[in-house]
Amino acid sequence: MAQAPTVIGVLTEPPAPTWWKVNRHKVFGISGLLIGYLIGTHLHGAPQPQPQTPRQGHTTPAPATAEHPTRTAHGFAA
Repeated sequence: MAQAPTVIGVLTEPPAPTWWKVNRHKVFGISGLLIGYLIGTHLHGAPQPQPQTPRQGHTTPAPATAEHPTRTAHGFAA
C-alpha cells in the first residue's frame, strides 16, 4: 500500500507590506526633487562685480591702405 505524503512545511501568505515599504520610492523621489530645487535656486555664486567705468574703446581706425604680404610656400616666392 502507498504511504501518505509527508508534510515538509506549510505555505502561508506573507504579511502585507508596510506603508513605508510601499511608498518609499515616492518619498525619496519627492525629497530629491525638493532638495534639488532648493539647491538650484538658493545656492548660487556671488554676482560678478561690474566695472565702475566703461572700458576704453579703440580711438584710431585701422589704416585703409595697409599692404598685406601674400604668404607663399617656401621656395615658391616670386
